[in-house]
Amino acid sequence: MKLEKILNNINSFEKNSFLKIIDNLISAKPKNIKLIESILSDSNKDLKTVDNINIVNVFHLLEDEFTEYIKDEFLKTSSQLDILIDIISRDGSCIIRQDWFSRLYEKELASLKTKLKAFEEDIANDKSEISDERKRDYNIYLSCVRTAYYNDENNNQEKKITSDEHSILLTLSNCLSLSQEEVKLINYLILPVKKLEIEAVINELKAIGIVFYSKKNNTIYVADEIVRILRKIRGKEVSDKFFRRVLLQFREPQINLICRKHNIDRKLPLENKIAEIINAGISFKQILIDDIHKDGTNLTEKKKFLNDFCEKNLMINSLKGTIIEEKIDNLIKHFEDIEKDDKIGMSHDGFEKMLIQLGEFAPHINQLLKSKFELQDENVLRSNFLLDYNIKPRDILELVPDKELEEFSKTKEIKTRGDLIANILDAYKDSENLFLENYENIGFRNLLALKESGIIVKEADLGIKFEDLTKKILAELGFKIDEDLRKKLNTSKDQIDILINLDNNDLIIVECKTIKESNYNKFSSVSRQLKSYDAIARKNGYKVVKSLLIAPEFSDDFIKDCGLEYDLNLSLITAGSLMKILIGFRNSKLKVFPHNLLMRDVVIKEDLVLKAIGK
Repeated sequence: MKLEKILNNINSFEKNSFLKIIDNLISAKPKNIKLIESILSDSNKDLKTVDNINIVNVFHLLEDEFTEYIKDEFLKTSSQLDILIDIISRDGSCIIRQDWFSRLYEKELASLKTKLKAFEEDIANDKSEISDERKRDYNIYLSCVRTAYYNDENNNQEKKITSDEHSILLTLSNCLSLSQEEVKLINYLILPVKKLEIEAVINELKAIGIVFYSKKNNTIYVADEIVRILRKIRGKEVSDKFFRRVLLQFREPQINLICRKHNIDRKLPLENKIAEIINAGISFKQILIDDIHKDGTNLTEKKKFLNDFCEKNLMINSLKGTIIEEKIDNLIKHFEDIEKDDKIGMSHDGFEKMLIQLGEFAPHINQLLKSKFELQDENVLRSNFLLDYNIKPRDILELVPDKELEEFSKTKEIKTRGDLIANILDAYKDSENLFLENYENIGFRNLLALKESGIIVKEADLGIKFEDLTKKILAELGFKIDEDLRKKLNTSKDQIDILINLDNNDLIIVECKTIKESNYNKFSSVSRQLKSYDAIARKNGYKVVKSLLIAPEFSDDFIKDCGLEYDLNLSLITAGSLMKILIGFRNSKLKVFPHNLLMRDVVIKEDLVLKAIGK
């Protein structure tokens, strides 16, 4: 869930810990202080009076400083912050009710204790599968952790690992190519594993500023923006779902090479080995540079493999970068951009339809998602629910075995040749609703944004498309669109865009305008058009009781001129406002939209309309 949405869902008291940390970071004069001050200048620099959008903007400017602050907190190893971060940074853990979080915490501690016992036995066992070289690495790191933890005892002080000692251990673990899981196991061979009270755990995470807690809902929220920071601190360059996407494309011998290097049982089924690799916190970059390659593979061969793999398996053409590290950095950035993007490649209605039909075809998929993402709700096959967890259509399809996807495609008459997942996604694009969700972009003639949403349309067709979508919206709001009368009244010179018939010879004329630059400002032109339409209507025995002009934006001068024009009874609606009114009506209990709500003001304000229909 995005930070802004979380801030909108919680009260001011529940934001306090986070805002206090942001305030402290600002007081330390960060590198972007001038930009931050320009945002805060209108609010007397008091974060409590700043709107949520600007709090998010300030946070983005402080990301580097916030990351360093969390790293400092992380040095307090005895606080179990490593265990807790591993829980809350997983896919599916950004919204957790307290009772579920408690169960996940207990499960994590139980799993850790089991792993510790097996790990300790493997290190001591001469016949274990761990190589002598790897045992040597483990023992070197183990000895250093033991010394760092117990050396305070000699000085009659509390046993702990100091910040300086932790920094040295971090450098050592990197030099020994230890995964985060290996580091954690060795650390907790020395450090005590104590179960903390769940309320104390939540309060600690809240005080640090990495979670928000709603007492009313007994729910913990972790913002997507913070999850990305936590993952990086724990050495995870990409989220688990993207890591899984890449691992699924490797051959099993390559997976086995990774397992051998990091003490993972190669006899496990492939799916289990992939899960263990992800859970081990192994570096994504290290896997692509070293772990999947046999000894003796040179850099040229590694680079060629990466180029071919990205092009053929991940469908990413021309991965930029001269050296292999640059290429992998760009691959990581590619996944980061996908994760940050709100677009899902289809309409929300298309996503919902796909989930319903998948659930009907294979009911166990609901349980599969619950298990993979550790979700608490019983029915998780709901688009809005999954999108709050940043789980998108492709993420779901990648969890379903190929054989089942093929059978599903056959039952829905979706082509099975080529990329199955791409074929299914394409089948559920639901272009009409996808166009509706991009209504404002069409009004702005924003071809780049449309292309990014998977919409290919000629610029010359955007005006007609904007009109068609406006008709669809008005019709859904219950207005009677009279195409026959419109065609009858239209002349070669005067072409009404949309005509609404109120019966009794009363009409509403709707004019649609798209603009490439911001703010529509051609009032005199529109005024002449609408007066001409009014004259045609009167000539044919009809009365225009209202004129509506719909455009993406209006300039201040245009709005002022419109207010002074009393003959036309003209009201202005932005495309964004009209779309929000439609969504509000869909979500309301009303069966009939009260049309008079669009008849009053010069500029129709969606917040007033939404308030009226939400009563």
